[in-house]
Amino acid sequence: MAAHLACRTAGLTAGPARAYRDSVANEDLGRTLRRLRRLASLTQEGLAERSGVSVDVIRHLEQGRKHSARLPTLHALANGLGVELTTLLGDPPAVASTGESDGPRFVAVRRAIMPALWKQEPEPVPGLSPGRLRDQIAESWTQYHSAEFDTVMKALPDLISDARSATASSDEDDRRGAFAALGKVLQLAGHVAVRMGKTDLALISLERAIDAAEQSSDPLLVPMIVNSTAWTYQRQGRLEDALSVALRAADDLLKAGRADTADGLKVWGALTMSAATSAARSGHYERAAAMMQTAEKEAARVAKLPDAGDNRMVSVFSPSSVRIERVRLAVQYGHPQDALALAKGMRLSKDTPPSWRTWLLLDVARAHTDIGDAAGAVKTLESLRRVAPTWMQHHTLAVAIVRDLWTLPNHPPGLRPLAEFLGVSE
Repeated sequence: MAAHLACRTAGLTAGPARAYRDSVANEDLGRTLRRLRRLASLTQEGLAERSGVSVDVIRHLEQGRKHSARLPTLHALANGLGVELTTLLGDPPAVASTGESDGPRFVAVRRAIMPALWKQEPEPVPGLSPGRLRDQIAESWTQYHSAEFDTVMKALPDLISDARSATASSDEDDRRGAFAALGKVLQLAGHVAVRMGKTDLALISLERAIDAAEQSSDPLLVPMIVNSTAWTYQRQGRLEDALSVALRAADDLLKAGRADTADGLKVWGALTMSAATSAARSGHYERAAAMMQTAEKEAARVAKLPDAGDNRMVSVFSPSSVRIERVRLAVQYGHPQDALALAKGMRLSKDTPPSWRTWLLLDVARAHTDIGDAAGAVKTLESLRRVAPTWMQHHTLAVAIVRDLWTLPNHPPGLRPLAEFLGVSE
């Protein structure tokens, strides 16, 4: 699923983070729009034709003469570019409140992913338990899904170092388990790098994660990391590459008979949903819809199959996650009523991460704004603030929706507290 501009990380004060976020949003929107347009090989006139947004608006945004636009305009531009709205809004975002995305903590993460040349080979660390290391990595994944980026970045360098050291074990089983741990923690580092807006570094981390996974005893780890790679390609606008690698990995799982367990089916399902997202953003909506229908049918089988893994370490795939992705695609491609119908009465499974719950509520809020139901949008955002306040402050989409509602002549009840919470009313 995937996967999301400057944020407030857990435990940091809101004021500087909001100021930084807003200044970067103003400064970078035009630059991001120009970069994405060029990646899509479009002229300003070509983007205007594909999006329905006037050339003058596009030109003014790119030149910085216009620093913001209404949500429907941004949505139309994102569709014309074939990207998620958050990609256009800008979504680094696990930066500190000072705005230093390459501060000392992230430099340490970068060094852990790419050790210095001629660095000494790892040596075994006495008493380092592969099981304990795996639990620590699983806990960091939980923290990541809860938007506790500062905590995750603090832990990553030591976790990567410990996992590398554990691969020097003389015991074959422990060594393979250590390579699985190294693959999983480097995958996590790749996700964090994407959140920092460092997609090239993310791909380096993910490539090294795959190298480690190939030396492990976990046959599902490589396709899981491939799914993260596909998500990173999407963030770079490489939709064809993202679609290709996700489909190949999903097909390989089926050919190897790996989808006969709950864990294997979860990995296959996550890859299939990723492929559907890439197809939809490329304009192949019918193909995407067919993939999602297949995924929804298969998701019902997950609960009936043997489950041998730790849910914190396996791809997210369930009837809930498929429905959340269908809501997202319906909103993104101009069917807000369908999105609201899909979301109505949805009961999320207990293992649905906060990040996925956030996306659902944001997309429902978007759908309400698209049909002119400001009160419904506010009510949904109030729910989001209750269940995932950190994620709400993390997502530029929440800010964009509230900012759009704030421009209305009559503010619906409850809007002011949300605007103050996100710094929109200042």
